[in-house]
Amino acid sequence: MYDVAALGELLIDFTPAGNYDPKSPVFQQNAGGAPANVLASLSRLGGSGAFLGMAGDDPFGRFLKTAMEDSGVDMAGLRFTEKAHTTLAFVHLDEHGDRHFSFYGLPGADRMLTPQDLKLDLIADARVFHFGALSLAGEMSAKALKSALSFAKDRHKIISYDPNWRPALWKNEREAKNGMRFGLQYADIVKLSEDELEFLTGEKGPAAGTERLIRQGASIVFVTQGPDGCFFRCRKGMGHRNTYDTPVVDTTGSGDTFFGAALFCLTCSDVEIRSVDAEQLGGIVDFANAAGALCASHKGAFAGMPTVREIENCRRTVPRLVRR
Repeated sequence: MYDVAALGELLIDFTPAGNYDPKSPVFQQNAGGAPANVLASLSRLGGSGAFLGMAGDDPFGRFLKTAMEDSGVDMAGLRFTEKAHTTLAFVHLDEHGDRHFSFYGLPGADRMLTPQDLKLDLIADARVFHFGALSLAGEMSAKALKSALSFAKDRHKIISYDPNWRPALWKNEREAKNGMRFGLQYADIVKLSEDELEFLTGEKGPAAGTERLIRQGASIVFVTQGPDGCFFRCRKGMGHRNTYDTPVVDTTGSGDTFFGAALFCLTCSDVEIRSVDAEQLGGIVDFANAAGALCASHKGAFAGMPTVREIENCRRTVPRLVRR
């Protein structure tokens, strides 16, 4: 059995390398894509994951397969296509280490995935099926994802979801909102930012927005708030945990690292995901906050993903940021 099987985009993140000079930037090739990052984070902590998706039959696609396998992720569900190139994302950092993306090669190979490409036994053998919204932005990949979701739902799998709003990858805001809301219909676990929460629910503030998502069927909602930590809600309560005061170098992948760490705790313990209480969830969020903070203190998502030992050391020795 796998802890998590994930379906979605697998792409190249070109992140700033060396001493960043905006007049003459140098970029380093890294594996990326939110569902892939979540699996890599989970695997780094000792969990088991399997990936389903499509990459270009090109040097970038082969690099991604090797990078994911080196991270311990089962890539038997990866398919290659000659119909499109692997998507490239250039990451631009501001003075706070926050990232902004420019995408190239659209529509990329990840949108070429079809229902016939799916290795569904990977989902059947997983406790949790995880997906992101960007597969819903492509016609073929949306059909593949919907097929996988139906398969997972019919087998009573726990389903986790990251809406991961990237406006540049949707035709328009209306289509993005409809697609992202479609994913919420299936989700037991949701991780999203405050902006994404307001975009999808129309509610201002995490308390009202998460209450709506719980009423719609979610069991757990994480609202990541950057330096302000994480607000969370389950069916038995809600709460907030501050994050850790690590130096911020590059926030690329820190939210995915958070989510991978949270799924690791939820799948590798005796916690009953659909009936977890607020106290249990608060401890999981604290662990995941440390994971995300440590990732943000390094350049590149994979390079900064911590081990359990590194997270526990952070929780013992690094002070928490005071919430603004």
